[in-house]
Amino acid sequence: MSTATKFSSWVIMALFLLTTIPSVQSQGDIYPWDIEIEFENDDSSDPFDISEDGKATITFTVSNNGFLSMDLEFEYEGPFQGTYTGPSDASIPANSNESFQLEVTKIKVLDFPAKTQEDFLITAKVISLQGTPQISPSSKDAEGKLIIPIVYSLDLEIADPVGPMNAGTAVPLRVSVINIGNIEDRVGDIDISDNCPLLTPNNGLDSLMTKNLNPGQTAQADLELTASESHPKRTCKVEISIASNGAMNTGASSSLSSAEVQVTIDPTLSDNTDTVDSVDDTTTTTEVVGSSLPSSGLVSIILCVLSALVFTRRNNAQ
Repeated sequence: MSTATKFSSWVIMALFLLTTIPSVQSQGDIYPWDIEIEFENDDSSDPFDISEDGKATITFTVSNNGFLSMDLEFEYEGPFQGTYTGPSDASIPANSNESFQLEVTKIKVLDFPAKTQEDFLITAKVISLQGTPQISPSSKDAEGKLIIPIVYSLDLEIADPVGPMNAGTAVPLRVSVINIGNIEDRVGDIDISDNCPLLTPNNGLDSLMTKNLNPGQTAQADLELTASESHPKRTCKVEISIASNGAMNTGASSSLSSAEVQVTIDPTLSDNTDTVDSVDDTTTTTEVVGSSLPSSGLVSIILCVLSALVFTRRNNAQ
């Protein structure tokens, strides 16, 4: 075989091999790369916890297992009407991997029942290899779950009294408890305080500690206030605080819910009557003692005496 014939054979074989090897532009689908979410305990069935303020952080890793640099674009989808923010694109060198974070925010956890789970999705797409755009970009998905947290939260309202109360009487205060959390709850503890030592609250709120409330439900009870008969005129502050039973039993963070109301106390009705009578008596006495004019009868007597003296003198003169 001549040299020219051998050369032609090698050229034909090389062309054949080139036609059987995919170009860089079209090998995205077979290029070795992957995307994975970093789950706690490496368990993909474990959902990511959303905080009470509606946030979560998810870490994911892109691995480039080939010999070409790789440019990618990312897209994110998530539930609960939240905001999902992460890198829009990235470049991964050959034979390396990089980690990224997806930030979840603005989820209103109280709008959803506790422990509700929904899927989120991260999509990565290879748009170029070694700077060469891909005719048919390769894309891969990574998915996980988000879970709504348990939120125990109670709100407290106290109705204002109709008007002032008198010493020696009792008035009821209507107290309302609303479950503003996202799971069934009830009152676990009640504290009542006031700044008037002669005002006694008779706790009629114990019934609130036996009523289970679903999210959004309200329970009501009356707190009776009794003022001593010797209570002076004064405006008293009454404060009520409640704690969530669910939060107390689970150790969940929950601040007390408090409300206060002003109650005006006037003297007893009998004290008011005695005061009025005393004022009238003093006025009458003052009028009698303070008068310096002679009575009408005494004036008449004096006039008669003077007339008699005048008449007698006239007779003697005659």
